Amino acid sequence: MVKNNGGIKKLSDFIGFFIESLPKLLDGLYLTILLTFISLALGLILGLLLALGRVYGKTIISGICAGYIEIIRGTPLLVQLFIIYFGFPQAGISLEPLTAALIGLSLNSGAYQAEYLRGSIQSIESGQMVAARSLGMTKIKAIRNIILPQALRISIPAWSNELIYLVKYTSIAYIIQVRELTAEGKFIAAHSFRYIEIFAIIAIIYLVLTFIFTEIIDRVEKKLSIPGIGTIKRLEQRFI
Repeated sequence: MVKNNGGIKKLSDFIGFFIESLPKLLDGLYLTILLTFISLALGLILGLLLALGRVYGKTIISGICAGYIEIIRGTPLLVQLFIIYFGFPQAGISLEPLTAALIGLSLNSGAYQAEYLRGSIQSIESGQMVAARSLGMTKIKAIRNIILPQALRISIPAWSNELIYLVKYTSIAYIIQVRELTAEGKFIAAHSFRYIEIFAIIAIIYLVLTFIFTEIIDRVEKKLSIPGIGTIKRLEQRFI
């Protein structure tokens, strides 16, 4: 009975600690979600431009796009954030922590999304572009109306990975003083000295968040899937 009472007391203490910490954790969670979706949207725009530049741009444009992608993908996100937040002020450009984090995450995400989109664009048969041009479409119209709608739908599975990665990558922003979920947990732990409990709670929050986003993306993927593509791939795998 004594042991049981001790367990109930610990559980009650943990629940009380969780309730007490919840407002600050929700503030951090709000910033985490904000960073994730704004960076994902800006990264999508940048990635689309980079992918189109690589596939359809002239040699110089394609080379510049490829160089940017390689530099961003070849250097750590943490270093990129340090350059933006600590390096830019030396050039006279001072940024708020949140703004610096958004810029860094967007630039990083754009490079990765560019490769997802480039692969999707190149997976579309070149004959479709030829057929569109033969019908009188300009190259830009053919890309906008024929190629991109298919490429965006094909890239959803890879793009969903970027969403999940971004959710977790936002935790790096605490290094430049952005009070997202991990940063709030760190501050709570520093005052309460309950590191195991608070970071266990944060881990569960991230887990739930990624599960929810994964389920949403899976539903979107099924709804926007291109009829026949999955069947063709399964038949090809069957006879290989």
